[in-house]
Amino acid sequence: MTDYKLDVRNVTKVFINKKTGEEVVALEDINLKVREKEFVCIVGPSGCGKTTLLRVIAGLEQASKGEVYVDGKVTDSPSREKGMVFQEFALFPWRTVRKNIEFGLEYRGIPPQERRELSDKYIQLVKLEGWEDRYSHELSGGMKQRVAIARALANDPEVLLMDEPFGSLDSQTRNALQTELLDIWEKTGKTIIFVSHNIDEAVYLADRVVVLKDLPARIKDILTIEIPRPRDRTSTSFQKVRKGLLAEVLKKPVSLSQGS
Repeated sequence: MTDYKLDVRNVTKVFINKKTGEEVVALEDINLKVREKEFVCIVGPSGCGKTTLLRVIAGLEQASKGEVYVDGKVTDSPSREKGMVFQEFALFPWRTVRKNIEFGLEYRGIPPQERRELSDKYIQLVKLEGWEDRYSHELSGGMKQRVAIARALANDPEVLLMDEPFGSLDSQTRNALQTELLDIWEKTGKTIIFVSHNIDEAVYLADRVVVLKDLPARIKDILTIEIPRPRDRTSTSFQKVRKGLLAEVLKKPVSLSQGS
């Protein structure tokens, strides 16, 4: 058994520009090790390859070079061990909240009674009791994302991959869901890889923050967030780390040291 739940080794991703035929290097020699139950955020300039890296880890894109390992085994395609939550919610509008959550369970042939018990468990976890029979058009953005998270968790993945899941929500709802996600993380013990464009969000959520440089994306730095939880966004320590991380993303010469 490996010491790491997720191990990204020497991953490079090259795209071909359809108009010019030229190669575009999106990711170059990415190496990242993530421990079990760790919460890691990935940040960087807009368009730097954050989502591409997450999609390679998920198996939705094939690496041009390198490998991704989960529990020491190579994984290069979508699988049950990797759950994915998208920014766009990606719910099936013709299915209810319960049926959306049960979709993967149905696909795997889980018996109806067991599906019901599991969907009840995750409906309760994401605080959607009473909304089981509603359709997506009846839900707020925050509620839709709760359904998406419950659907991903219902398959009991080893790693939960989240691509800017709160990016389209208003700030009040986003902050509330960040706190709820930490509660879900603590209750489930999942390993989470979370792509964000929001520095405040990354500092609030993560054990470590991976900073990517602009294309071709390489890991510029990895910051360990040593602020105890629950974190106060208004505290001096939080603001100092936030300022340092923002400076790193923007390439300003400000130290990331929390003691500086």
